[in-house]
Amino acid sequence: MHYFAALLDRLVLTPQRNTKLRLIADYFRTVDDPDRGYALAALTGDLNIPSVKPAMLRALVTERMDDVLFAYSYDYVGDLAETISLVWPASDGHATDSAEKALRLGEVVERLRSASRSAGPRLVEAWLDELDPSGRWALIKLVTGGLRIGVSARLAKQALADLGKCQINEIEEIWHGLAPPYCELFAWLEGRGPRPQSAIVAPFRPVMLSHALGDGDLASITPEAYAAEWKWDGVRVQAACQSGVRRIYTRSGDEISATFPDLVEALDFDGVIDGELLMGARVEDGFSLGSFSELQRRLNRKTVPAKLMESHPAFLRAYDCLFDAEEDLRGRPFRARRRRLENLVGRSRSNRLDLSPLLSYADCGDLLALRAAPPEPAIEGIMLKRWDSFYEPGRPKGPWYKWKRDPHTVDAVLMYAQRGHGKRSSYYSDYTFGVWRGDSDGDELVPVGKAYFGFTDKELAEIDRFVRNNTVNRFGPVREVIHEAKQGLVLEIAFEGLQRSKRHKSGIAMRFPRIARLRWDKPPSEADRLGTLERLLDE
Repeated sequence: MHYFAALLDRLVLTPQRNTKLRLIADYFRTVDDPDRGYALAALTGDLNIPSVKPAMLRALVTERMDDVLFAYSYDYVGDLAETISLVWPASDGHATDSAEKALRLGEVVERLRSASRSAGPRLVEAWLDELDPSGRWALIKLVTGGLRIGVSARLAKQALADLGKCQINEIEEIWHGLAPPYCELFAWLEGRGPRPQSAIVAPFRPVMLSHALGDGDLASITPEAYAAEWKWDGVRVQAACQSGVRRIYTRSGDEISATFPDLVEALDFDGVIDGELLMGARVEDGFSLGSFSELQRRLNRKTVPAKLMESHPAFLRAYDCLFDAEEDLRGRPFRARRRRLENLVGRSRSNRLDLSPLLSYADCGDLLALRAAPPEPAIEGIMLKRWDSFYEPGRPKGPWYKWKRDPHTVDAVLMYAQRGHGKRSSYYSDYTFGVWRGDSDGDELVPVGKAYFGFTDKELAEIDRFVRNNTVNRFGPVREVIHEAKQGLVLEIAFEGLQRSKRHKSGIAMRFPRIARLRWDKPPSEADRLGTLERLLDE
């Protein structure tokens, strides 16, 4: 645990991407199997330890200290792992550096994965007694799976590519057929073994992503250089149908076939298609599109009732072809892939598959008009793809652009605040805001959303100071701040859309809200009203 704890300590304090890469690659280079493999699984979010859950850890620590004192400590620190590591009482023998070095990461993971729900917490308890605060923090991060150290799965894979002096795409290609502790992967990267082969039929292939279109990029957008199509407001998926096996993956590689069995069963092509998962039923001239809120009703379900599948049918809108049968098309230009996609969809008899249409335009003025007034509410903007672009995993600059519609904005009043996690654990950075409802005599603020990004570090410090100085009530870790007609903080909120919600008092929920500006100049009485949002929703 000593080397893993040191790695996490350095990563959480290192903002530079290249330095993080070097730290991770050095760790993989110096630590033996299986420890480094389990560390890799923790960094990529692929390590699952079912025998220990956060609630069990809270129960362990409250056996040794007053639960109210722990609650206050947790509220102040804001991070469960850090709180427990600091308040955990030292054992009679005291933690020693040699004990921490003697405890191997691989031993911890393998013993916990084979332990029962009752034995797992007791194993953790014994190790917490042996370790110092740094080791305890790393152990809890490991078993709960929430590292929050500024390392994405792709960054960890890039460190692997640096270790093996290969392309990250080579690792992405085989990743979903591997499992911790990845001994065969490290053997290949170090030249001690062959390249691992995925045993999965119809595996996931890494997706190509786009950059947001900037003002400086507009001059390069011409019909001869770029194809244009709508950006659909659904879920980006990859449908793989090969050797009689059919699977649906999200853009991050999570298989969701069990969530959409009706769509999987209806796929009748042979190949791999990149597209958008949408709600809607087949009608005479296409599909009647549903909203994203309807799609959400089917997401993240382990089983889907037949009644829900009937009332909320899903379909795939295709916009790229990675494989036609067994032929890999990713090295061909988009123009050629598009022709193959049109042929593949044209041969299909499925009532759950259609083709994303290309848009005709003469110049950027035409695109601007299309973007401002799309024909369907389920359109977020426009996608632009170079005709000669290959399908490159990752986010290469230039081949693909997304040009989303301008967000809606509303002035809302800050009502509640809660501490963040990780680097923000000492700041109130998660905010609930509301708008006015009722007539002028009976006005009340009703919550319409939550936001925790969009502001600068300087603005975060300003909001945190306001929350601390203007708290009027506390509900566990949540602070209620003053929000009256003449006193309070107005936030300009940008959001992508609205939807009806029975779970919210206002009856409305925002999609992707973020803080665009702090309106210190505006009194809360001048914030927007619920009627404004309802009219926008009706439109």
